[in-house]
Amino acid sequence: MTTCVFVQLRCKPGKTYEVAEDIVLREIHSELYSTSGEYDLLMKLYIPQGQDVGKFINDNLLDIPNIDRSLTTLTFKAF
Repeated sequence: MTTCVFVQLRCKPGKTYEVAEDIVLREIHSELYSTSGEYDLLMKLYIPQGQDVGKFINDNLLDIPNIDRSLTTLTFKAF
């Protein structure tokens, strides 16, 4: 079973669309949204079974240039 997580990303000013394009090219997300507020992007992704969540995000997402900060929310059960 995969693990569903939500990741919010704060990008450097003027770089949100570049970050979003890089994410889309990696094809690791289920959904990706531009948002208002403290973070610029919200993505939903599924971590493959047996993978460490932190390592997967670090290796596959956080090496994208122009990401200043991230906030990962783990999910446990769908209702």
